[in-house]
Amino acid sequence: MLIYNTTYHVEEGQEKNFLIWMQEYYLPEVEKNGTLHAPRISRILSHIEEGSICFSVQFEVEDSAKLHRWHQEQGVKLNGELLNIFKDKVIGFPTLMEVIV
Repeated sequence: MLIYNTTYHVEEGQEKNFLIWMQEYYLPEVEKNGTLHAPRISRILSHIEEGSICFSVQFEVEDSAKLHRWHQEQGVKLNGELLNIFKDKVIGFPTLMEVIV
């Protein structure tokens, strides 16, 4: 099992809109595809940067091939929509992790 994590740096003042968009649009759209499971949004409390609030958005995925296919079919589109809505007020950095225990 893999965990697909994206760390988002959200400009202060945009966090409420970001979380609403994530919960009402992004997560439901991702779940429709059926490839990514067990969505979780967490606030990052370490590595605080002045002027931004950081969030981790995580999903479980079976393998990297399925994640790659999801990214091509849906991820690029959703990232484009995020960019259109939030411009440079939200920046995301993906990380792929393998569950050991």
